[in-house]
Amino acid sequence: MNAPIGRLADPAQPRHDWTLEEVEALFELPFTELVFRAAEVHRRWFDPTELQLSQLLSVKTGGCPENCGYCSQSQHFKTATTASKLMDAETVIAAARDAKAGGAQRFCMGAAWRDVKDRDLPKVAAMISGVKALGLETCATLGMLTPEQARALKAAGLDYYNHNLDTGPDYYDKVVTTRTYQDRLDTLAAVRDAGMSTCCGGIVGMGETRRDRAGLLHQLATLPAHPESLPINDLMPIPGTPLGDSKAVDPLEFVRMIAVARLVCPKSMVRIAAGREHMSRELQSLCFLAGANSIFVGARLLTTNNPGRDNDDALLAELKMRPMGSKAIA
Repeated sequence: MNAPIGRLADPAQPRHDWTLEEVEALFELPFTELVFRAAEVHRRWFDPTELQLSQLLSVKTGGCPENCGYCSQSQHFKTATTASKLMDAETVIAAARDAKAGGAQRFCMGAAWRDVKDRDLPKVAAMISGVKALGLETCATLGMLTPEQARALKAAGLDYYNHNLDTGPDYYDKVVTTRTYQDRLDTLAAVRDAGMSTCCGGIVGMGETRRDRAGLLHQLATLPAHPESLPINDLMPIPGTPLGDSKAVDPLEFVRMIAVARLVCPKSMVRIAAGREHMSRELQSLCFLAGANSIFVGARLLTTNNPGRDNDDALLAELKMRPMGSKAIA
């Protein structure tokens, strides 16, 4: 099946008029053709030998009132995660300093909240401004925001706000019922209106169909502005959560997700987020070929494991890839 990806127009130029049927058609392409097209588009906007290295810190863990079926931090489920209070700014800034010393270029702060309380904003703003002062790109995920809160975070120096759509709109209520899809879209709108970049993606492996995955990418591709950062998570099943017994997505299907994301959002930083800990080197390499150009480094992603930095450095060296902005490998 030939996908209408712009044989007459430039397929590497961003579009906002994708139809769901067009996105589904991309998923149906022969695997080698799909990856080839994605790699071509990737090279139009990025150096394919570079990866952005991000690090993520849970600044407030557990006790979340949401019922997201994949999350160990929900108070609705009995998991091994224990709730903690919001960290102080000095501790977060020290962690960011260590992350930068370890090669991270972007530092993300996550809090297990349904929404931000105004009383917590000054403390969060102090974290953001302190991390920004280190010369790191800043990102935060704190739940839903009001327009006023988004402007306050922007004023503190926040570059990106992460707020994932998780899955396609038709499957969303199978995953979470304590907030709506429109709630998520409204927060993204507040972030854009405040002048911040959006970090928005989703999760595969929650029992969704390929059409649901296409639905997620269709939503992202038809936003008023494509997410500047687009994380794709491979579900890490957590015992005690409703999705704790989920079956893994076929590795080649995960590569298809990366490739289609690159094609419909050509200028986005497409990040392999959660799930790398159970991915082979070969699978990660195929994802880089298909257009992924960012990963999380560090031993933990909020409450799940991540490959050690030694493993990541060895993989990048073997592939002759390098952190974004560093000198080329001879």
